[in-house]
Amino acid sequence: MRKYEIMFIARPTLSDDEKKSVVERFEKILTDNGATITDEKDMGQRELAYEINDFKSGFYYVVNLEAKDDKAVSEFDRQSKNTSDIVRSLITRIED
Repeated sequence: MRKYEIMFIARPTLSDDEKKSVVERFEKILTDNGATITDEKDMGQRELAYEINDFKSGFYYVVNLEAKDDKAVSEFDRQSKNTSDIVRSLITRIED
């Protein structure tokens, strides 16, 4: 099993219900494509190092997962780039 860590920043203008919906939607994308989520952290709203799409802050989330292949991670990456709810994401493969 391959281990990954995904950090993504949701736009700061989301309401609490919208944030929850975005997190659930992207976790479902991962699990529907064969990944197992081992840990998740809501790191709260933080200031960005530089402005992204006119936003100076964002809601940070970290998801750790395991998957047999990169199908789930690829689908997460594709869909996160096609939504305005996620400002930026970073996918890191964790070596054992």
